[in-house]
Amino acid sequence: MELLRTPDEQFANLPDYSFAPHYANVVDPDTGAESIRMHYIDEGEGPVVLLLHGEPSWSYLYRKMITGLRGNYRVIAPDLVGFGKSDKPALRTDHTYARHVEWMRQLLFDHLNLTDITVFVQDWGGLIGLRLVAEHPDRFLGVIAGNTGLNRGDRQPTEGFLKWREFSQRVEQFPVGFIVNGGCQRDLTAEEVAAYDAPFPDESFKEGARQMPTLVPASPDDPAAADNDRAWQSLENFTKPFLTTFSDSDPVTKGGERAFQFKVPGAQGQPHRIMEGAGHFLQEDCSDELVAIINEFINSY
Repeated sequence: MELLRTPDEQFANLPDYSFAPHYANVVDPDTGAESIRMHYIDEGEGPVVLLLHGEPSWSYLYRKMITGLRGNYRVIAPDLVGFGKSDKPALRTDHTYARHVEWMRQLLFDHLNLTDITVFVQDWGGLIGLRLVAEHPDRFLGVIAGNTGLNRGDRQPTEGFLKWREFSQRVEQFPVGFIVNGGCQRDLTAEEVAAYDAPFPDESFKEGARQMPTLVPASPDDPAAADNDRAWQSLENFTKPFLTTFSDSDPVTKGGERAFQFKVPGAQGQPHRIMEGAGHFLQEDCSDELVAIINEFINSY
C-alpha cells in the first residue's frame, strides 16, 4: 500500500485550530504489514467525548466544539485514514469500509484504550462509529447521531445522496473546501475553506475522498451490507442513551433520524432535536448549540 503524507506546512496558521497533534500507527487488517499513521486531537481531562468526522472533512470540522468542551471533558477527535493529518492511501481501492472500521478500532481501543465514551457521529463518522458502538457496546455510555446513517442497502438512497455520489465521481477536480462550504448554511470564510483544502496538496491526496461515496451500501449485495445488518441487530438491543440531532436543511440525510428513534431502545424518551438553520455540516452551523446538547446529554446519565 502506497501512502502519502501531507507536509506539516500545509497546516500552518489555520484559523481556530492550534491543537497539539497526536499520532498512532495502525496496521492494514488485510496484510498486517502496513504501518499507517493516524492523527488525533486529545484535549482536556475528564469523561471521554469522542467526535468522529465524515467525508470530505477532517477534525478541523470540530475545532469550535473542541474548544467548548475541553474544559469539562477529555475530547478525542481523530482524522480518518485518508483525511486531515492522517496518512492517505494513494490507491482508491485501498479504501474499504471494513478497513476504515478496523483502523478506527485500533486507534480508539488498542492504542488509546478508551472506555466510558460519549460519542458524537456525523456522516461517515456514523457509518464507522456506529459499527464500533454495535460491536463494542460495553465501551460506550451514550451516542449522539447527527446527519448520518448505517446503511445496509435495503432501501433506496435519498436523491440528495445519489446526486452527491454522482458529482463525486464525475467532477474533474475534487473541490474539498467548496464541497464543505456548500454543505453549510453559513458561508465559510476564505481562510476556513482553505483549511478544509489543506490536507490535499493535489488530486493524488484525494483518493479516499473520491472513494468514500461509493462505499456507502446502496444494495443488499454490497460487501458491507451483512456487517451493517449485524450492527443494526446489536443497536436494536442498545439500551444506553441514544440521541439524534439531525439538521432541517440537509438533503443527503433528511429523515434518517427516524430509523434510530424507532429501532434503538436507548433512543426512547430522549429529547431529540432537529437543528434549525443547519446544513449537512451542522458542526459549522450550530457548534455552540451542539456543545450545550452534549453537556445536557452527559449530565442526564
